[in-house]
Amino acid sequence: MTARKVIRPLACAAALLSALLGARAFQRPFHQFPGVEYREFETPIDATEKTEWAFARLMYPPGANDGYRGRFDGDWRQGLSLWTQDYPRADRHFSQALRRLTRIHVRSAEQPINLDEGDVFDWPWLYAVQVGEWGVTDAQAKVLREYLLRGGFFMADDFHGALEWSVFENVMKKVFPDRPIEEIQTEDPIFHTVYDLDERYQVPGSEHLRTGFKNEGRVPHWRGIYDDKRRVMVAISFNSDIGDSWEWADEAAYPEKFSALGIRLGVNYVVYAMTH
Repeated sequence: MTARKVIRPLACAAALLSALLGARAFQRPFHQFPGVEYREFETPIDATEKTEWAFARLMYPPGANDGYRGRFDGDWRQGLSLWTQDYPRADRHFSQALRRLTRIHVRSAEQPINLDEGDVFDWPWLYAVQVGEWGVTDAQAKVLREYLLRGGFFMADDFHGALEWSVFENVMKKVFPDRPIEEIQTEDPIFHTVYDLDERYQVPGSEHLRTGFKNEGRVPHWRGIYDDKRRVMVAISFNSDIGDSWEWADEAAYPEKFSALGIRLGVNYVVYAMTH
């Protein structure tokens, strides 16, 4: 990584982000939800600060193969649903890393986003976990499509094996029936915005360190959906759990190599999203 490589995208990011300042004034207030892993957690002191970037996490209804079905059957809009996997620990760890590794003005607290509420357009980067078990509605898919075509960026993470791929793919066909999902080639700029990520390896979740994979998902794939100008709109980490690499980045028992790749990948995605 060279100084020039870092400065150029971040300078572009500053120019773009200044144009977003007006939208920031209308961002919804920060709100915390109970999660499936973490129920009580402190509110960061900067939770209400309007910043250039915040970790926007997609809220979604459960799908037919939701792994928590029967355990948490409440209203997904109130938390305690699959979309809260790793939340908020992964979000806050990655936000802290992004703030330290770039000059982007980053908020410590995440922002849950419900596509039914229409405020997704205020956030340039959106993340969703376990997208092989989601139940995105037709109306939500339409909003997500508009968000991406307007210049938004979506990171889809932590799903594994043929069944979960099928569920994810069916939803994305509702979002983009006319655009294919492609393997992102190593030379694509998204892998070189800040860090050169020529060597990418499978990142297992913390519960699958012994086997190294989940379900039958033995081979990692880095896939994407492009717009007409070959900008990556959707970055897909299939058969890997990048969220866990953020969540457990401060845990001695979790291998550092996985967090090293996960954090660098996330930094590249954010800077790419803000400059492309």
